[in-house]
Amino acid sequence: MTNPDLTTAPAAPPDLSKKLPKLVPRRRSKQHAEPQSAPAPPTPPLPAPPDLEGWKYEKPQRRILSQEDHEVFLKSGTCELVTSWIFTLSDCVRERPISSIKDEDLEAVERKILRVLQEAERVLEKCPPEDTGSRFGNPVFRTFLDQIADELPHWHKQLGLKEEQSEEVAAYLHNSFGNKRRIDYGSGHELNFFLWLLCLNRVSLLPPSTFPSLVLVVLPAYLRLMRKIQAAYYLEPAGSHGVWGLDDYQFLPFLFGASQLSSHPYITPKSIHSAITLEEFHAEYLYLDQVSFVNSVKNVEGLRWHSPMLDDISASKSWAKIEAGMRKMFVAEILHKLPVMQHFLFGSLIPAKPAMSHEADFGVPTEEEEDEGGEVKVWTDEEGKRHVHASTGWGDCCGIRVPAAIGAEGEERKTGGGGRLRRVPFD
Repeated sequence: MTNPDLTTAPAAPPDLSKKLPKLVPRRRSKQHAEPQSAPAPPTPPLPAPPDLEGWKYEKPQRRILSQEDHEVFLKSGTCELVTSWIFTLSDCVRERPISSIKDEDLEAVERKILRVLQEAERVLEKCPPEDTGSRFGNPVFRTFLDQIADELPHWHKQLGLKEEQSEEVAAYLHNSFGNKRRIDYGSGHELNFFLWLLCLNRVSLLPPSTFPSLVLVVLPAYLRLMRKIQAAYYLEPAGSHGVWGLDDYQFLPFLFGASQLSSHPYITPKSIHSAITLEEFHAEYLYLDQVSFVNSVKNVEGLRWHSPMLDDISASKSWAKIEAGMRKMFVAEILHKLPVMQHFLFGSLIPAKPAMSHEADFGVPTEEEEDEGGEVKVWTDEEGKRHVHASTGWGDCCGIRVPAAIGAEGEERKTGGGGRLRRVPFD
């Protein structure tokens, strides 16, 4: 007898699709919406070079001797001139690799600038460092800077500058190699190199046609020279507080390099973690070249450990966002930071406002003679107004000695060390 339960087809399951509630996406309330980041600082128009007929040149000196001086500077045309100069150079290399500049594209003045850097390297070879066994600055660096000073008039005569122009313009090149007293180097000295180029532009030696090659040819030559100087004399990072900064020494290669890489079809911000990408493209892009160099001198493997800010920046969605951030950082961390700008030099081509202080008014030593210190203040004592540094503590004072990673790596190599530390992540 057939079992009816086995022959009867099972009933179809009920259709519940129409009974399910429709999914309606929740709208984020306005009070919880992510704030829009401030737009990147725009590029102010670069003023034309001045008419130098009857021009009176000045030996550059510091004029930011107080918070009030700094505030006057930030509202001045000179602040806008410096901003325009740096951002204009960044704009002119957007989406351009280094190989886009051919040797035949270089103008005569640019070849002369490259020869000046080659001559500076020959001075370096004549001043070998002493083996002090210390990771801190080597005192022979002072001899090197003295010999550079002796060569400056000759170099600027080769560039076509008059004698009265040379004394003013040469001060910026001299300061672009680092500080003689402190034996350090940082983004302020790097800025001096570009102020030197700005002065050459102001005297009509560097027209706009030279701007791309200034970034893509002259800057790499300057960086190569400075790396040799840093490796020879273990220059201390000026104002650096360890790995928490962007870089021990340089800033502008990251700004210009991000501009170069904007809209690149396959090199993304995260590509800086790829050793193959760095090896293949570091010669074409300043950002990748600087990351590659930083990796080579740190004795801990991985950007996460030795350069956490660069590691964080690599999470950005695009190079355009990184360039915008670098522009903001240039304004906020260089132009708006008194411990950096107190060393800024003003002459006639890069002028100060008349209301700003003079070194001679307060018995202030020259930049070369200045001891380490932090924020500049002018205070009144029984003898009149004097110049002092405020001991404002960690993070505000530029006088905290930090051994350069390049010095630590150099001493490690001398003693036979060379193994790279590999930390186990703790999170």
